[in-house]
Amino acid sequence: MPKQLTDLDLKNRRVLVRVDFNVPLDKDLNVTSDARIRESLPTIQAILKAGGRPVLMAHLGRPKGKVVESMRLRPAAQRLQQLLGSPVKTVSDCIGSEAESASRALAAGECLVLENLRFHDAEENGDPAFAAALAKNGDVYVDDAFGAAHRAHASVSGVPRLLPAAMGLLMQKELDAFHKVLHTPARPFVAILGGAKVSDKLPVIENLLAKVDILIIGGAMAYTFLVQQGHKVGTSLVEKDLVAEAGKVLAMCRSAGKQLLLPLDHVCAAEFKADSKASVHVGDIPDGLMGLDIGPQTIELYKQALQGAKTIIWNGPMGVFEMAAFCRGTEAVAHAVAKSGAFTVVGGGDSVAAAEKTGVVKQLSHVSTGGGASLELLEGKVLPGVAALG
Repeated sequence: MPKQLTDLDLKNRRVLVRVDFNVPLDKDLNVTSDARIRESLPTIQAILKAGGRPVLMAHLGRPKGKVVESMRLRPAAQRLQQLLGSPVKTVSDCIGSEAESASRALAAGECLVLENLRFHDAEENGDPAFAAALAKNGDVYVDDAFGAAHRAHASVSGVPRLLPAAMGLLMQKELDAFHKVLHTPARPFVAILGGAKVSDKLPVIENLLAKVDILIIGGAMAYTFLVQQGHKVGTSLVEKDLVAEAGKVLAMCRSAGKQLLLPLDHVCAAEFKADSKASVHVGDIPDGLMGLDIGPQTIELYKQALQGAKTIIWNGPMGVFEMAAFCRGTEAVAHAVAKSGAFTVVGGGDSVAAAEKTGVVKQLSHVSTGGGASLELLEGKVLPGVAALG
């Protein structure tokens, strides 16, 4: 594991911290959800307590290497100042003399937020010269942006190679949770995978098969597996080029003695619309209809599989949970995961949104802040941002 925050000497030093302040803003540029800023508070407060001067760098939106006024980080900095109750300063760029001077002028108890990293193409290109320019704003480096850890960007994988580096408290919490489920899980270990495409989750399935006891599959990705088994799925989303691959996965499960659970019944409609008339069908889906959620029999099957679990990973919804007619499967799974008593890790934006919508977040062991990063960890990949920390 990388060095921890307590392994660095922070007193009177500029601590260059990569945070995730990619927060939503309204038309008046007010922060509408400060969850990501709040997640960064423990690390920032720990640095301040240790006598360090936090210099925070982050991206916001996709400005594509240009200065976009509506994507400046000032609103996030103002919200951070409100939450901290101490001064937070800003500058007009993330590199250059203004940023360097401001970082050196920081007094005890003050923070500095550098301007949007992605105003420079060099950030996403991982440019070494840009990383070196960023490094001039700090004496040590801390990565607390798990949501960007899967990107080989200059601020993520370049800067930590130039300064003494460690992970922040949020990064540590994320890595500890995933290490526990992937390397030392209490059993039975159940993985729930959903979402639209098998192609998005195939590497995850292949990596998890050797680790889990039960694999539950829902969402549109289930239809590719059902087609492989000979079922009719109407107009449901199917990745035809992956049907054979789905067969290999099913064969791997059988040979390894692992349970793979697929939907028994489906909530269907003729169109992908919120006001479409919904109907439940067991087994095959009639022509002209598409599956948009798991049905009541499947909900009971999945709930039973989760009842005795000691470790659960959940990544992906069971249906189109944004639509009231097709959200019951995802909500039922969310409640079952929360009530299981297992060590539970939820990753992926849609799963997290579903957990928030159903009000079960506080009952879960760990809710990940990084969709892409959590997915790559589940695939067994080493994240560039973690590798760079040593």
